Amino acid sequence: MEALWPWLAVAGLGAWHGLNPATGWAFAAALGLRHRSRRVALRSLAPIAAGHLLSVALVAAAAATAGLVVDPTWPLAGAGVGLLAWGAAHAVRRHRPPPGLAAGFAGLTLWSFLMATAHGAGLMLVPALVPICLSGGTALTASGSLTLAAAAVALHTAAMLATTGLIAAGAQHGIVRLTPRFRPGRAA
Repeated sequence: MEALWPWLAVAGLGAWHGLNPATGWAFAAALGLRHRSRRVALRSLAPIAAGHLLSVALVAAAAATAGLVVDPTWPLAGAGVGLLAWGAAHAVRRHRPPPGLAAGFAGLTLWSFLMATAHGAGLMLVPALVPICLSGGTALTASGSLTLAAAAVALHTAAMLATTGLIAAGAQHGIVRLTPRFRPGRAA
């Protein structure tokens, strides 16, 4: 049972990430409402996962090249600058929506990457990943540890996406049912 706890922690952190509206479910629901399609809301999970995976991969690459000691200053500062640039771009554009669904998905990927990096998505998994990677033996090895770490990241992302998808679809469904202007066939 002791070996199961780190895996449960990884899955629980993924579900916790999925509950956070800053990680994308609010944007996924909004895209679904804008396009009047639950399918669009659920398709929004792919860009959210891509941004999250890119952030976690950045931390994993930094940890692989710098060892287990990673200074979070640069990734956090970079994400902060990116979020400020994002806000400035929207202020200049005066909140006009992007020209199409592909642009919305690209923006959602960027947002997911910036938010995951700013929240330290990869860094928060390190305490759970160390026992998982050490469970195969007494030392961290490139092949065994990398496989276990990849499995843990996949579990974390799957839990996050399941939670995000449920909340996004539920939020869109609730808004459509409670607000007549979002029902299909009516002008927005």
